[in-house]
Amino acid sequence: MANKPYIFTKVKETYQEEGFKRLMGKSISYVKKKATFHKDKKCYKDILFINGCTLPHPSRYRVEHQIEQLLANGFTADSVFYEQLTLEMEKYYRGFIFFRCPITDTVQQFIDKAKSQNKVVFYDIDDLVFDKSYTKTIKHLDTLEKDELDLYYDGVKRMGDTLKKCDYAITTTPTLAHELEKYVKEVFVNRNVASEKMVEFSLRAVKEEKKEKDKVVIGYLSGSITHNADFELIMSTIKKIMDKYPNVYLKVVGLLDIPKTLEEYSNRILSVPFMSWMQLPNVIASLDINLAPLEESIFNKAKSENKWVEAALCKVPTVASNLGAFHEMIHDGEDGFLCSTEKEWYQILEQLIQNRDLREQIGKNAYHRVIKNNVTTYTGYELTKFINSHLPKTIAFVLPTTNISGGVNVILKHCHILKSHGVNVFIINSDHPNKNIINQDGELEVISNVTEMIDANIDMMVASLWTTLKYILEYPKVKKRAYLVQNFETDFMKYGDYSKFTANSTYSHDNVQYITISKWCKNWLEEKFERKVSYIPNGIRPEQFPYKKRNFSGKIKILVEGNSDDYYKNVDESFKIVEKLDKEKYEIHFLSYQGTPKKWYYVDKFMHRVPHDKVGEVYQNADILIKSSILESFSYPPLEMMATGGTCVVVPNDGNVEYLSDGENCLFYEAGNIDEAVEKIEMISKNKKLRDQLIENGKKVVESRDWKKIENQIIDVYIGE
Repeated sequence: MANKPYIFTKVKETYQEEGFKRLMGKSISYVKKKATFHKDKKCYKDILFINGCTLPHPSRYRVEHQIEQLLANGFTADSVFYEQLTLEMEKYYRGFIFFRCPITDTVQQFIDKAKSQNKVVFYDIDDLVFDKSYTKTIKHLDTLEKDELDLYYDGVKRMGDTLKKCDYAITTTPTLAHELEKYVKEVFVNRNVASEKMVEFSLRAVKEEKKEKDKVVIGYLSGSITHNADFELIMSTIKKIMDKYPNVYLKVVGLLDIPKTLEEYSNRILSVPFMSWMQLPNVIASLDINLAPLEESIFNKAKSENKWVEAALCKVPTVASNLGAFHEMIHDGEDGFLCSTEKEWYQILEQLIQNRDLREQIGKNAYHRVIKNNVTTYTGYELTKFINSHLPKTIAFVLPTTNISGGVNVILKHCHILKSHGVNVFIINSDHPNKNIINQDGELEVISNVTEMIDANIDMMVASLWTTLKYILEYPKVKKRAYLVQNFETDFMKYGDYSKFTANSTYSHDNVQYITISKWCKNWLEEKFERKVSYIPNGIRPEQFPYKKRNFSGKIKILVEGNSDDYYKNVDESFKIVEKLDKEKYEIHFLSYQGTPKKWYYVDKFMHRVPHDKVGEVYQNADILIKSSILESFSYPPLEMMATGGTCVVVPNDGNVEYLSDGENCLFYEAGNIDEAVEKIEMISKNKKLRDQLIENGKKVVESRDWKKIENQIIDVYIGE
């Protein structure tokens, strides 16, 4: 799909409706907007607004003001102009709000990517400009040339296309909401409200304004030429008023064609050009009465009550058509006036012209109502609640590193299972890399808390090693803290190392949910530290470790697995066993994720940092695994070896005895007894009946440990009520 020049449509519209000077002002603003966006700014937040509108007024209300509402209620948010949107940005937010955004290749790919990560996409719009059936009621469009009209409708269609790809919608009025419900699952009405700065500038303008008592200034904030038809509704009324009351002046802000019927009063018609929103309160404050006529159409019924709000902040009474949002928001005769007929317009205007006290009272009433009910700071709770109710649970796992290891692979599997159940899950890496992890289960997003910031609301944050617990305890915006314990990490440190105290202290926090993958860990956490512990058995993906029949002909292949740098992996002992094996009969393979062979190791084939999806091939190409670890929370290599049809000679430890049984699915040897280990290897090599028994029982263990059978337990622990 080729990106069509939607920006050019807006340029033409602005030039035709608002003139060259206004076009240049907006162009400068647009360029500044593009120049000030920092693509290298990396901070994980709650919401990203994607602004598809070049007009400043709608963008301010629907992007900047809604960001204020979210900030006032604990959500963080950013905005980006849709032409600056990149796919990389998807990674750094929990949800997305597209405002008046036309479809482009990037927008389409971005939404697809967000949904693949279980992130929710909202569409925000403040006008019926997403379907031709609505916009055809705009009379101004009849004045456009065919090519201009085609460009306009192309923009309308493309906004509708983006809307259809979104999950939910946010809009300004019930009329708009009713129409949007035809396109999305649910629509939330978040009315336009004033910003804190608008209040500040309005109050300053009121304070500084000195009105002439002998004049009554009626104001019409037209906005653009498209509203001429609206003004025509009250044309004759204004003429009658100006005929009868020579002290009445008409102030027009924006573009308005002065009709011939009012030309005789040209000396009492004050024209004010378009201006910045920061200057507008000065003009509004100079008015005595604010006019808001609307011609009846579904397009106008959908419009918001901005004119009433802006006038109310300046304590100026509004007289409006009894239509749409004005009808819904104005309390007739209390904080504004509503008119349905020409007679009502005349009677109310005359009453206000004659009664200065009434004007001031209605203006004050409107101000007091709007100041608490139509300002960002006080109105964002329901918006935040709506957005949050549709965001999926967000769970972050904090890892010390994303380098391959058995413990990391377990965490990644938990992440993928949670993701498959609709959770927005990501990794916080305490190491530098922020590169996403892609494996056979899919893609997981990674944020580095070393080089990047995190300032979003997180439902659950999970520590994965004692060094990561401090981060989740200090992170403020998290509902639930958990610690996935995979070993007794106190024993990782040597005696005299101060870190032993810190590691041990991580098992004593009352505000942390403890989770473990080992019955052994569950037992000591409950017995020694009186923790309440959730147990999730470790699983295996059998298809990743496919079965291969061994024939034990030729050289028998021995596999040693483990990090030679970690004493508790006891790899040195495995190679002491290797020293006593007949090298004419046995071929020695060594698999390590971290450490390399020491000089004295006898190794025929060394495999280092093999990708996890290739490890199955390593096990398939070996016949017997030697695993000498003395400390494991859960020992994966014997399980993986059994899955491929291999056999195991292992030292029993707390991390493997929950699924290994001596003489049934493996052979145990006592740690340090090298001769016993050699004897067990010879037994397996010579005794086919024993091998077949170990292999068959190993298959049963693997079948019971299939991740698919453990999946529901994972979901219950992390997101169960």
